[in-house]
Amino acid sequence: MTSEATSRRRTPEPTTPAALGLPAEPAKADPEAPAAAHVRAKLDHELRELLSREPGTRAGADPEELHQMRVAQRRMRSVLKSSSALVGATAEPVRADLGWLGQVLGEVRDYDVLIGHLREVIADFDVRDQAAGRRLVSRFVAERTTARRRLNRALSSPRYATLLQGVAQLSRTAEHEIDETPSEKPGLAADVRKPYRKLARAVAALPPNPPDDDLHALRIHGKKLRYTAELARSAAKKKQAEKLSELIKATRKFQTVLGDHQDAVYAAEKVRGALANADAEIGFVAGRIVEHELAKRARARAAWLDVWHRIEKAEHAVI
Repeated sequence: MTSEATSRRRTPEPTTPAALGLPAEPAKADPEAPAAAHVRAKLDHELRELLSREPGTRAGADPEELHQMRVAQRRMRSVLKSSSALVGATAEPVRADLGWLGQVLGEVRDYDVLIGHLREVIADFDVRDQAAGRRLVSRFVAERTTARRRLNRALSSPRYATLLQGVAQLSRTAEHEIDETPSEKPGLAADVRKPYRKLARAVAALPPNPPDDDLHALRIHGKKLRYTAELARSAAKKKQAEKLSELIKATRKFQTVLGDHQDAVYAAEKVRGALANADAEIGFVAGRIVEHELAKRARARAAWLDVWHRIEKAEHAVI
C-alpha cells in the first residue's frame, strides 16, 4: 500500500450532525421564544457550520475553510461566555475546550494570513527582489506545515470528539432544564451592555499612544460585543433588530481596522524573527516588508478611534 493510500485510509470520517444526535433540520427560535431557546439555536447553527468546515480544514487546500471553522468556534465560545447560565452547568467546561480548539486553529490561521499577505506584498516588488521574497516566505510555509500536523492531530483527538458531544448536548438541553426568561426581558438584549461596557472601559484606559497589545485586546472586546449583538438580534423586534444591525456593522468595521493593525504587527515580528542566518538578499527584502507593515500599522492607528465613535453612537441608539 502506498503512503498516499495509507494517509487516505487513516483520515477519520468527518463527524456529521446526525452522529451527534442533532435533528435533521437546524434548530430555530422565534423572537418570542425564551432566551435559552435562542442560545441553543445559535449553538446548533454554529456547530453545524463547524462540522461542515472540518473536512476542508483537515485537507488544507482552501484557507477559507479553516477560517470559517474558527469563526464558528469563536461564536460558540462567545455565546457560552455571555449566556452559559441559560444552558446548564456543563457550559463552562465546554467553553474551556472551545478555547483550546481556538488555539490550535488560530496557529495555522495566523500562518495562512501571513503567507497570503506576504505573497501579495512581494508581488509588487521589483522582479529582481521577488526570488528572495519567495525564499523568505518558504520558511513560513514550512512552519505552517508543522502547525497543520498539530492541528490534524488535535482534530483526531478524544478531546475534540468530547467537545463536539458537549456542544451538541448543550444545543438540545431539555425544556425543563432551561431558564424560561422571555427574550425581550433581561436576557439577550441586556447582555449587549456588558461587553460594550468592557470595551468602553478598555478604550477609556488607553494612553495617547497605546501599546500594540492593548489595541489587540480592544479588537477581542469588540469581537465579543459583535457576537453578543448578533445573538440579541435573533430575539429582537424589527426596530430593535435594525438598531442592533447598525451596532454589528460598526463592530465589524472595528474588527477590520484593528485586525489590519494586528496583522501588520504580527507580520513585522515574524519577518524580523526570520532574519537569523538570512543572506543579504533576504535581509534587504525583509527590511522592505517591515517598512510596509509599519506603514499599514500607522494607518490603522489613525483610523480606529473614529470607528470606535461609530460603535458608541450605535450602542446608545440600542439602549
